[in-house]
Amino acid sequence: MIERNDYLDELKKWKDKDLIKVITGIRRCGKSTLFELYINYLRKIGIPDNHIISLNLESPDYQFKDYKDLYDYVNEKIKDNDMYYVFLDEVQVVEQFEKAVDGLYIKKNVDEYITGSNAYLLSGELATFLAGRYIELKAFPLSFKEYANYFQQDGDERLYLKYVNNSSMPYALKLDDQDEIDKYLDAIYNTIIVKDIVTRRKISDTSVLKSLSEFMFSSIGNVLSVKKIADTLTSNGRNISVHTVETYLDSLVESFIFNKVSRYDIKRKQYLQTGEKYYATDVTMRYALLGRKYIDLGHILENVVYLELLRRGYKVYIGKVGDKEIDFIAENSVGITYYQVAYTVRDKDTLERELSVLDNINDHYPKFILTMDVDPEIDFNGIRKINVLDWLLEK
Repeated sequence: MIERNDYLDELKKWKDKDLIKVITGIRRCGKSTLFELYINYLRKIGIPDNHIISLNLESPDYQFKDYKDLYDYVNEKIKDNDMYYVFLDEVQVVEQFEKAVDGLYIKKNVDEYITGSNAYLLSGELATFLAGRYIELKAFPLSFKEYANYFQQDGDERLYLKYVNNSSMPYALKLDDQDEIDKYLDAIYNTIIVKDIVTRRKISDTSVLKSLSEFMFSSIGNVLSVKKIADTLTSNGRNISVHTVETYLDSLVESFIFNKVSRYDIKRKQYLQTGEKYYATDVTMRYALLGRKYIDLGHILENVVYLELLRRGYKVYIGKVGDKEIDFIAENSVGITYYQVAYTVRDKDTLERELSVLDNINDHYPKFILTMDVDPEIDFNGIRKINVLDWLLEK
């Protein structure tokens, strides 16, 4: 079992707090394993097994006809006033599950943890229903640091290339070759499409959805608009409306296959309504759909950096300064940090281009250029150029 210490520490921090702990993330990223790790921790600190109630609601062992059936099942196992730890994995499969979750939350001796593989879990009416009663922990596939720790290797470029070619999904570590990995990722993709999108959205033509997915995987890191996507697919023989693209794209984001990143105009201090970027939660899933004919290392590196910023708790935006673009504006409670990402800046013109973008920002927040170049760290008038693998392995 792969240790996910950062996530485990976060769960420990929220133990016995009067909030529902909601863990969200793409299927097979390790949410169930995190429950196992945390349950093992609870046992080590003396919590008896009969006070730990753990259900995987996609298992045939637990077929509840409705939320009341689920609530009654768990409630019958609560025999005394000591604290019970309740884990509901993939809770969204139970109709109106939020009523069972809220009913258990009301009990003073229940510490409740739930997972879901769709952002719908915390959207719309559900968010209103549970408002102020939960905290969300976002789970991702393995970081490069976790990947290097698993193999007990230095995080050099060779291992990085293995990381972005062989998948960051935990189970993929057990597979022997890229063909097996691609088949595994294709299976995950199809499970998401069927269980988290087609069934819920009642989509009849899955081929259009597949065409959209393929286009999005081939456009990682590009500025896109819904109209541009619709026009491109239509010109490629898929007659698809802007409304349909918007609906299907929302579904791909809700199911965590893609992450939508908005743009922010730094000088005008306003969010822009169009021209978002989309990054994949696992970049290697694109190989299962598109094959391995072409690998864009620059945009893949951007994708890796973006996910790492999310793991570190940042809100992330694409920056705009005049007609120039900043790869990432990362914001947290401490402040803002700007990042430019380039596979190499050994070429003088490339370096000057990346520096000029950051030079146009008239504030004193930290500014970085992240690159694969194995060079000593250099400071260009406050702009630090550092090796991206060192950055990925820090903390």
